[in-house]
Amino acid sequence: MTPELTEDEQAVIEQIERFAREILAPKAAEIDETSSFATCHLASLAEMGLMGMNLPESCGGLGLSGPGLYRAVELVAGACGSTASMLTAHFLATDSILLGAGEALRSALLPRAAAGEILGAFALTEPMAGSNPMDMRTKAVREGDHFRLTGSKCFISNAGEADFIVVYAKTDPQAGARGISAFLVEPKVTNGVEIAPAERTMGLKGGHVFGISFDCLVPAANLIGEAGTGFKTAMKVLDNGRIEVAAQATGIAEAAMNAAISYAKERHVGGHPIGDFQGLQFMIADMANQLAAARALGLHAAGLRGTGRRFSSEAAHAKLFASEAAWGIADKALQIHGGYGYTRDFPLERYLRDLRIFRIYEGSSEIQRTIIARGLLA
Repeated sequence: MTPELTEDEQAVIEQIERFAREILAPKAAEIDETSSFATCHLASLAEMGLMGMNLPESCGGLGLSGPGLYRAVELVAGACGSTASMLTAHFLATDSILLGAGEALRSALLPRAAAGEILGAFALTEPMAGSNPMDMRTKAVREGDHFRLTGSKCFISNAGEADFIVVYAKTDPQAGARGISAFLVEPKVTNGVEIAPAERTMGLKGGHVFGISFDCLVPAANLIGEAGTGFKTAMKVLDNGRIEVAAQATGIAEAAMNAAISYAKERHVGGHPIGDFQGLQFMIADMANQLAAARALGLHAAGLRGTGRRFSSEAAHAKLFASEAAWGIADKALQIHGGYGYTRDFPLERYLRDLRIFRIYEGSSEIQRTIIARGLLA
């Protein structure tokens, strides 16, 4: 049992563990092979209450603590990375409303999102503005009771199926970070929102990402918070999201390590299980050590979530270390499987493909290093 969890939270985690093992894991290879969107699990996720895991009970969520949410995301990711990707992208959208919007938008949207009635997307990244959001070119200009939203976004998870998208745009191009605002856009009922076909990706093939172009009117009531507060909201949301990326990474890494341990017990060479050989034992020990360190950093950052203090550096530490360590763990796990690990009959190659994006999105490893270093040098 994770020490940070209450008895009620541990009961929830045990339910999620069974759900992940019995429902998510058996379908993961098929989702990957066919690139079918992981929305096939939406109804089950909603029934379990998992669409609102990141939200307080007052908003219809499960009210999990930061560490509880971390463990829950780990379990989903370890069973199906694509489903975890879809789920945490939804969390980015609902976190934007929770942390940035007023009571009217929160009460109108969050209970429905927590119940799984509507799916969200988070639109920050642009073709010319990835690592530096202030380079964004998407604009929102006031026109009476509306804003004219123009521009484009790329690599937006869930966008093709989303009922609402939180879009970040410049309302005052001369004001730098204070000129960025956030808007709630409903793509299925808003003219002028065009969503491109899903990108063909290396991994997380069931967690679809899309390009979006905008030339539409958005009601002024759909401004999230006050004009100019969008950048601040986005950075808070990304602090949360980076912890969730760390959780996804450690969840997949744990699945890879467990597969390697099982294989090392079952595979015999010269009449002995290969787990008897010291060289392989050292590999497994290193994997376990890296996983424990990554999880400790992740849980430390997760424990700061919801406390009211900033934890950008701690989130950066967690994401950086977990995403880098998980790749090494999965690579060793594949190596232990030998040639079988390189085939699609085993999940190791999928784990590696799924893990690769974690060193890039929601702030690349290089950006995390910059955040950590600037915090130390301030």
